[in-house]
Amino acid sequence: MKNFRIHLSFILPILILAASCKKPKVVDPTPTPPTGGGGTGGGTAVIAPPPALGFNVIGYFPSYRVVANVPDVKFRMCNVVNYAFARINALGGLAVEQPAKLIELRDKAKAQSAKVFISVSGIEADFATMAATAAGRTAFINLCMNVVRQYNLDGIDMDWEFPKTSNGTDITYTALMKQLSDSCHTNSKYYLTAAITAGKYAGSIRDAISSELLTGPYVDWFNIMSYDDFNTDPLYPYVHHTPLSLSTTSFNYWITTRGMPATKAVLGIAGYGRPSGITQTNNVLSLDQIIMQGGNPQIDSAIVSSTATSNYKIYYNGIATVKRKAMLAKQRGTGIMIWEKTQDVHDNNSLLKAVCDTIGRTY
Repeated sequence: MKNFRIHLSFILPILILAASCKKPKVVDPTPTPPTGGGGTGGGTAVIAPPPALGFNVIGYFPSYRVVANVPDVKFRMCNVVNYAFARINALGGLAVEQPAKLIELRDKAKAQSAKVFISVSGIEADFATMAATAAGRTAFINLCMNVVRQYNLDGIDMDWEFPKTSNGTDITYTALMKQLSDSCHTNSKYYLTAAITAGKYAGSIRDAISSELLTGPYVDWFNIMSYDDFNTDPLYPYVHHTPLSLSTTSFNYWITTRGMPATKAVLGIAGYGRPSGITQTNNVLSLDQIIMQGGNPQIDSAIVSSTATSNYKIYYNGIATVKRKAMLAKQRGTGIMIWEKTQDVHDNNSLLKAVCDTIGRTY
């Protein structure tokens, strides 16, 4: 979800398999049977989504954070935790970042009755190369399913940022997700979700999410990244990167215009703030950093300082706005997602607490 924040030196490869083609513009959406799904053999497998979880509260947890720093109650506030990330490489292989931390997170989250998904991310070009052929897709799906089974997880969140209509990856993305869905949904064992753009801007990226995926039985829900609408131009110093209006725009486009079922629409919120009209480098702060500098947890902006800039205005979401977003999601969608859990504060000013209190989720 936020690949630019991740600077890791050590990852443990799960398995590396070579894709059979390095031409991402090749379009080969040849369907293939389910790969490495939840079946145990014997009898005909049933391909159907797992049971719906009700209103979802989803928190991403990056591999570079400390599990022990997040109290148990913050895991009870979420019914799904997405571990970020397992990353694709140039050969179509897959590697889980800090596998021991995934295990630690899984055990802590499941002890609080939360399900744990692996979020799959990586460089756009590597996704394109892998997905260009049926053989590449099948090999990669095998790796994804191996991770889910090896770590006793509950599902996969696909975070390909972004397929495009301009190079044909919209077609191969659809083929990948349909085949991966067959594997995840074999005997209704594993969930499959996907992170998608906010939907504000028309073009090759937004149009790459096909109506077949939006309305079909393949993806259980979509995590709509309704944030990061910022501008570094000095002429635009007052642009909020995640206002309530952007959330409304996201739902209006994906649900009303494109026909995404409300039961698949999860609204993303940000646990951090961004400036406007200046560089983002070293000026993006988590909510807890903003509050520690005296930011008001009830409103959506504050004057802060960072290692890069002194006394600049930062825009974020306070409790009041998050409650409005949670109500919007309850009325029009099926959940709230936050990038990411550890950026939230862990007291009564918590954004996740505001979400749960608004929707009536006990914790």
